[in-house]
Amino acid sequence: MSQKTVRTFLASAGFVILAGLTSPAWANAQKILPQADSFSGAWLAGYVANNDSNTDIAINYFRQALKYEPDNQLVLPDMMLTLLSAGQFDEAVPLARQLRDNVNVRRFARLVLAADAMRRQRYMQAATSFHFQDTEVMDELTATFFSAWADFGAGNRQKAVERLEKSANGLEWYNLLRLYHLALLHDLAGEKQQAATCFEQAVADEKSSTITPDTYERLVISYAIHLLQNKQKPEAIALLQNSEKKFSGRKTFYELRQQIERGEQQQQPLVKNAVEGGAEALYNLGSTINRAGGEAYAYFYLQTARTLTPGNDAVHYQLAETSAKAGKPQQAIALYQKVSRQSPYFYDATIRLALNESQSGAQESAIRRLEKLRRHSRDDSQIVSLLASIYMQLEQFDKAAKILGTVLDQPSRNEQDYGSLLFQRAIAYERLQQWNKAEPDFRKALEISPRNPQILNYLGYSLIDRDMKLDEALDMVQKAAHMMPRDGYIIDSLGWAYYKLGRYTEAVNVLEKAVKLRPQDAAINDHLGDAYWKAERKLEATFQWKHAIANEPEAEELAKIRNKLAYGLKDIPSVNGQK
Repeated sequence: MSQKTVRTFLASAGFVILAGLTSPAWANAQKILPQADSFSGAWLAGYVANNDSNTDIAINYFRQALKYEPDNQLVLPDMMLTLLSAGQFDEAVPLARQLRDNVNVRRFARLVLAADAMRRQRYMQAATSFHFQDTEVMDELTATFFSAWADFGAGNRQKAVERLEKSANGLEWYNLLRLYHLALLHDLAGEKQQAATCFEQAVADEKSSTITPDTYERLVISYAIHLLQNKQKPEAIALLQNSEKKFSGRKTFYELRQQIERGEQQQQPLVKNAVEGGAEALYNLGSTINRAGGEAYAYFYLQTARTLTPGNDAVHYQLAETSAKAGKPQQAIALYQKVSRQSPYFYDATIRLALNESQSGAQESAIRRLEKLRRHSRDDSQIVSLLASIYMQLEQFDKAAKILGTVLDQPSRNEQDYGSLLFQRAIAYERLQQWNKAEPDFRKALEISPRNPQILNYLGYSLIDRDMKLDEALDMVQKAAHMMPRDGYIIDSLGWAYYKLGRYTEAVNVLEKAVKLRPQDAAINDHLGDAYWKAERKLEATFQWKHAIANEPEAEELAKIRNKLAYGLKDIPSVNGQK
C-alpha cells in the first residue's frame, strides 16, 4: 500500500520566525538583487521576502528602505525582529535602543538590550532593562529570572535568591523552573545542601515535567552532575536510569549515563556563571513556549540564549527542532550539525539530522551517518528503524527487511521495540510481494499491539487487496476506522473492503468521506471511481479517474486508470464470502 508523507508547515504572523541560516542559492541570489528606487518599493519587497521566509533578502531590502527613511517606525521593528530571528544580534542592538519604548516590540527590544548588557557583564544595567508597566506573563517571567542572574553576577547573591524565593506565578510549571534556578544559584555559591534540597523538590514535580519536558531534562542533567561533583555517582546513575524510564523517547539521559559509567563525563555544571544562568533561563522559557502559536517568541528567546552561550548544544538542538517543524530542513540540518560529538544531545541530534537529510533527498548521506552512529551505539533499534524507513523510501525493500532482521533475530533484542520493528519488516516483505513472510510478521505485531489502528489497517487492507479472508479483513479496518475516523487512508481501506465484498452503496458512501479527507490522493480517487462505476454512476466514475490521473499516480497504476477511462470496468461478479 502506497501512502504519501505529509509535511506540516507552521506559518508565522507578521514576521519570520526562522531564518538563522540561508542556502547558497539564496546567498547567490542576494548578490544580484535589484536595487529599489523608492522607500515603498524597498519596504514592500522586504515585507514580501520576510513573509516568504527569505530572511537575508528581507534584511537587504529593509536596509535599503532605512536609507530612504532612517527613523521609519514601520520598518525599524520589522528589521530588528528579522535580525534577531536570523541570529544577527549585534546589528539588532542599536535598533533595540531606538525601539525600547515602542509598545509593539518593546519586550523584544528590551530583551536584546538586557542580553547585550549581560554578555558585557554590565549586570545592574541588565537587571533593570525589563522594568516597564503593563507587562504580560512572559515579560514578568523573563524579568524575574534574568534579573536574578544579573543580581548574582553583580555579587548580590542574597538578593538573587530572595528575588526567586519571593516570586510567584499562577502557571503550573512555574515552581519547577523557580526551584531549578534556585538550585543552580545555590550550587554556584557553594551552598551544596540548599542546592540539593531544591534539586530534589524540582525533580519530584513530575506533573510539571510533562508540561515543560525540555526544562525538566536540563534539571535532571544538572542534578546528576551535582551528585557527581559531590561523590554520589551511584545516585547520579540511578537518577538518570529513572528518567530514562519516564522519558523513553529521549536519549540524553541514556547517553549521559553511559558517559558517566565509562568515566568520560568531566563533571562540568551546565551553568558556570551568571551569563550562562541568564542564557539557561531564556532557553527554559523559550523551549517551554515552543509549541503551536508560540514558535515566534520561542525562536527569539532561543537565538538570544545562543548569543550568550554560542556553544550551547541544547540551544542548537532546540533551534534545529523548531526549524524542522517549520518545514526548514536545510536550516535544521546546519543547526543539528553544530551539536558536539561529546554532548548527551549528539545521538538525538544525529537521528534528527539524518531524518531531515532523508526528507531533503540526501538519503545516501543519511544512511552513511546512521551507519556510523550505529557502530558506536549499544542500543541500535531506533537507528535500524530509521535506516529501514530510508531504504523503503528508496524502494530498496530487500535492504530494509535485511537490516530489520539484524535486530529482530537477535536473542537479546529490545522487546519494547519488537512490535514496531516487526510491523516495519512486514511492510517491507509485503512490498516485495513475499506475503508468506509478511503475514506472520503482521500477525505477530498485532498480537503485541492488538489495538494499533495502523497495523489493523495495513493488514486488513493487504488482505482485502488480495481478496483474502475478507470478513476478517473488514473487521480489522472497521476497528481501525472507529479509532481513527479522520484518517483518510484508513477510511479508504474500509470503503475498499465494502467494494471487494460487493457492497457498492456502502463503498461509495465511505470512499466519498475518504476523498474529502485526502482529496489529493490518486489511489483514493481511483477507488471511488471504481465504486461509482459499480454503483451505475459512470459519469462520476470517469470524473474520479481523471482526478486520480491529475494527482500523479505511480506509473503502473496510471496505465490501469487510463485503461479504465478507455474501456470502463469489466463486469466482475460480486464477491460472496471469502476467497
